[in-house]
Amino acid sequence: MADERIAIIGGTGDLGFGLALRWARAGVRVLIGSRDEGRAKEAVRRVRECVDKSATAQSGGVSIEGFENARAAAEASVVVMAIPIAVQAATIKSIRDSLKNAILVDATVPLAPALGGKPTRIVRLWQGSAAEQARELVPASTPVLSAFHNVSSEVLQNLDAMPDCDILVCGDDEAAKKALFPLIRRIPGLRPIDAGPLEMSRIVEEITALLISVNRRYRVHHSGIRLTGSEFKL
Repeated sequence: MADERIAIIGGTGDLGFGLALRWARAGVRVLIGSRDEGRAKEAVRRVRECVDKSATAQSGGVSIEGFENARAAAEASVVVMAIPIAVQAATIKSIRDSLKNAILVDATVPLAPALGGKPTRIVRLWQGSAAEQARELVPASTPVLSAFHNVSSEVLQNLDAMPDCDILVCGDDEAAKKALFPLIRRIPGLRPIDAGPLEMSRIVEEITALLISVNRRYRVHHSGIRLTGSEFKL
């Protein structure tokens, strides 16, 4: 695990920044990617500032850098896509050649606001899900997983808060799942759950719209998913 480097494409956005913050505090080597390298470096500065203020930061310092998307992806063993659906295809195409040695983890949710619709609605994609669209766009040799759709970015960004969410991971590559699960566990409060093949992303992505509806109805911003039962072999 000491050699794992996670690139977060879209690390300047809400979810991406929250994941970068949590992993950096846990001692994971993080690369923040952005179309604008200057924005990536600014996000790095903010992460360092937040972690420095945290009384629970892991000793040994923070390993985090900021680069343009393609370079961040090229230097990582795991690449997390935390970007809006409107730019997913273009962004993947721009880093495609940098993914030869990495696992791609897609966290994209095809929410309707990307096309001017309501946040509680999903855009229907020909491929079935954003993750399956990603699968079509990357090299065949690149393992593709989907995860992190249902965790609150607001909670992740608040280091005084403890996340309380199962992370439903979909994908067809068992070795890639085994590599990702320990990284998910590095964030206290998150539990990885194998949700089956990549096609199950169609269901998992839609849960995000459901959670948004619940948040609006109860005027909260942090609802998540927990599966009941204690027999999961994690």
